[in-house]
Amino acid sequence: MRHMTVAAMAAITALGAAAALAGCASATSTTSGSGAASASTASCSYASIQPELYSRGVLTVATDQPAYTPWFENNDPSNGQGYESAVAYAVAAQLGFKPAQVKWAYEPFNDSYAPGPKKFDFDINEISYTPQRAQVVTFSDSYYAVQQSLVALKNSPIATKHTQAELKTYVYGDQVGTTSLAFINSQIQPTQTPKVYETLNDVKQALQDKQIAALVTDTPTAQYISSSEIPGSVLVAQFPSTGEHYGLLFRKGNPLVGCVNKALATLRSNGTLARLQAKWLQIYTSVPTIKP
Repeated sequence: MRHMTVAAMAAITALGAAAALAGCASATSTTSGSGAASASTASCSYASIQPELYSRGVLTVATDQPAYTPWFENNDPSNGQGYESAVAYAVAAQLGFKPAQVKWAYEPFNDSYAPGPKKFDFDINEISYTPQRAQVVTFSDSYYAVQQSLVALKNSPIATKHTQAELKTYVYGDQVGTTSLAFINSQIQPTQTPKVYETLNDVKQALQDKQIAALVTDTPTAQYISSSEIPGSVLVAQFPSTGEHYGLLFRKGNPLVGCVNKALATLRSNGTLARLQAKWLQIYTSVPTIKP
């Protein structure tokens, strides 16, 4: 649900030659392009990074509330369950922190990429890298490659009629500030202005109330919404990859990002990220792709 602003393209057909499933692509090394690699510390030992921490001796990790499945489980980031929770603890371990030394903080999604000081070391909340956001915050390298998917009610016309031309005729809705909303505007280009809501829960309610024909969100979230949250809904299909990816978010210029990138590189090369994706996300990514 937290997505990057996708550069405008002529039509969805231009996406057809893109990479396949996000679950496979996310095991590769994708950098944020934010210049984060230049912000590094001379040493990444537990002792040497203490001056860079929000609170010494503690790794403070932020996310939104509620914390959604499959990124977190039971709305409890601290239990180590769900893909993003597991990634946060894996990064912490690489930096020398024990699980008890990881402190979770609440940060609303829209506030996370606002300019200014941060009350955390990094935020993990399905936040896609965008050049616009990277002007005021710093992103780590990728920890997950993202694809967008379409969720609708099973008996809605869009569930079976979703060619490129047909997609333009429906009313969509999405959360303010998300790149899913940007995707609707730049890729689908509907004839009617999408409805904008404050939270994803508001969007889901609008779909249930038939105020909108469909919503767009990342594939794992879309699969969970359709399978477990909105009765009578269906994940119609996912769109081909546009190169979108999630990064951990830091205050602008935080040198800790260099050590976190090293940690992510280790977790990628030793197969940890792939294993965590297989454990927490695999069932959410084996879905059909929309054809042009």
